[in-house]
Amino acid sequence: MRKLFILLLVTAGVTVAKAQKFVLVDMEYILKNVPAYERANEQLSQVSKKWQAEVDALSEEAQTLYKSYQSEAVFLSEEQKTEKEEEIVAKEKEAAELKRKYFGPDGELYQKRESLMTPIQDEIYNAVKDICDQKGYSLVLDRASDSGIVFASPKIDISNEVLTKLGYSY
Repeated sequence: MRKLFILLLVTAGVTVAKAQKFVLVDMEYILKNVPAYERANEQLSQVSKKWQAEVDALSEEAQTLYKSYQSEAVFLSEEQKTEKEEEIVAKEKEAAELKRKYFGPDGELYQKRESLMTPIQDEIYNAVKDICDQKGYSLVLDRASDSGIVFASPKIDISNEVLTKLGYSY
């Protein structure tokens, strides 16, 4: 009786699995073929380099102040030492705050990335959704993600179809 029950469960599972259609997309491949994504990445790279240069300049100023303080420390009074130390700490704090402002979890780089990438991702998502609705696919897996897909037939990869739907050639 137990064997019959297990056999029924396995048969039902196979029947359900056969009724569903699975496909793959390769998001890395799709994004590499979307010119807007490449432009957005270039823009982010330029902004990031500019902001990093500003942070580096402030850090360098703090280093210069510290080196100057070290070489002059023997000639300074306690009051002057305290003043110089406070100036160095303030400069280091300013650099840290600027870094957090630009590169922190909710920093300007994150917000810029969101504003540039979200429309592209939404467009791709909508194209995938339209294809799935038209063809009756139940599940879409991203082969580019680290999902543990060992092998998948290229026949079920709809990445080129998504690019065509988006109006790009591959």
